[in-house]
Amino acid sequence: MSSTTSTTSTEHGASALTRLKAAQKSAKGVSLYSRFVNRPAGRYLAAGAYRLGLTPNQVTAISAAFSFAAVATAVCASPTWGTGLLVWLGLAVGFAFDSADGQLARLRGGGSAAGEWLDHVVDCAKITALHTAVLIAFYRHPGHFGTGADGWLLVPLGFQLAAVVTFFGGLLTEQLKRKAAPGAGAGAGAGAAPSTVRAVVLLPVDHGVFCLVFLLLGGGSAFRWAYTVLGAAAALFLLAFLTKWFRELSAPPR
Repeated sequence: MSSTTSTTSTEHGASALTRLKAAQKSAKGVSLYSRFVNRPAGRYLAAGAYRLGLTPNQVTAISAAFSFAAVATAVCASPTWGTGLLVWLGLAVGFAFDSADGQLARLRGGGSAAGEWLDHVVDCAKITALHTAVLIAFYRHPGHFGTGADGWLLVPLGFQLAAVVTFFGGLLTEQLKRKAAPGAGAGAGAGAAPSTVRAVVLLPVDHGVFCLVFLLLGGGSAFRWAYTVLGAAAALFLLAFLTKWFRELSAPPR
């Protein structure tokens, strides 16, 4: 009896995974990390969540738990190599569950407005808290990071500004474009093959790549410089994104 139940459960999970593979969003505008690492990981997590009967909002809560546990570790623990590993692991798992909640919603027949709202609120809070954690770490451990000069504290503030404006600007642009062209929907342009070059170029602003920087937390100045380089990249990409979004919204409707 238990063997039959186990077999049925396994087949149910395999069926969910197959359906998820066929219901993936377009890879257009997605970096290599999200396309080949985070989305596949999220797919397996979504299939497991479906098998357990979890809701998308519960998966979002799991994502938040991992992410904010990592943020708390970055703030409270000493900046060692072991701490960096724990922070990266929590952020990476949280990011994978962040992908899983949307995939689970599609598997269940579509998400709700409340679920999408919760997902975006958690994402925004995570971005803000993570850069705040770096700011606190720079302030608390200036000898380790080489951040004795107050100017270094502006780096996480600037990085946070670029990340939040990019996040909000992207969401707002998407909503305004949908409003301007109601028939376009999320599937517009889905048939176009994703650009590999674009996927590589977007790596510096992929959250998964950003999470990898915390593996250098024990390295002090190595972390500071790697974080600063990604912050500079975020600022440059923000300028490019703002220019692109403004032009798209300014273009006359077809």
